[in-house]
Amino acid sequence: MKIKFTQFPLHPETPEEGSERGPEIIARNRKMKVNMDREGLPFNPERNMSYNSRLAQELAKWSGARGMEEKITDALFRAYFVDVKNIGKADVLAKIAEENQLPADEATDVLLSRTYKDAVDEDWRRCAAYGVNAVPTFLADRYLMVGAQPYEELERLIQHVMKSPETIEPADKP
Repeated sequence: MKIKFTQFPLHPETPEEGSERGPEIIARNRKMKVNMDREGLPFNPERNMSYNSRLAQELAKWSGARGMEEKITDALFRAYFVDVKNIGKADVLAKIAEENQLPADEATDVLLSRTYKDAVDEDWRRCAAYGVNAVPTFLADRYLMVGAQPYEELERLIQHVMKSPETIEPADKP
């Protein structure tokens, strides 16, 4: 089985400086913290800022070309959901790259030149073609599973797909 990260346009209208979310988000985050703790995942429930993730997605694509996509994606999630860093800024992203053994100057060049813009645009088009409208969404064969799911549900989806006689390659689809 191959796991492939695909970038998704989550609130692309968010300005570079970010936007503050209302007090209701803190209440929702506190509930989310309980779930995250149960799974052993770090999460900052006091996070009330949203940042534009477009450049972070381009960084993830670049890191993928270097065999580091999973590591950088994990670092981006930590930066956003735990450390409340503005992942819409190239300098913040270059620092994240550097902290994860990628050259900061090269990351800056890639981000400022928008080298991976088209690759991210293609991911966004693919998401639209599949009808993806939320994160996380898991695509396995021709089945979509939307939202954070318990491990058992993901396992059930994978087992179902692995038994399917006509498994298709999602990368070859829309």
